Amino acid sequence: GYPGGQRFNTPAELRKRPDGMDKIIRHAVKGMLPKGPLGRHLLDNLYIYDGTEHKHEAQQPKAIDINQYK
Repeated sequence: GYPGGQRFNTPAELRKRPDGMDKIIRHAVKGMLPKGPLGRHLLDNLYIYDGTEHKHEAQQPKAIDINQYK
């Protein structure tokens, strides 16, 4: 309650907010990235979607049999 004091939310409080899960995941990923301009740039490439439907579908992977190359 002091001016200029620390402000923080617990994960349980964040989960109740509409964008809470997004913030929790971003915070976790940000801690794993390098610090500095490179890490900030990499964090811009992170897309978080609710559910299984999203516009970044997988490419068309093909199975490769490595035994044919012997």
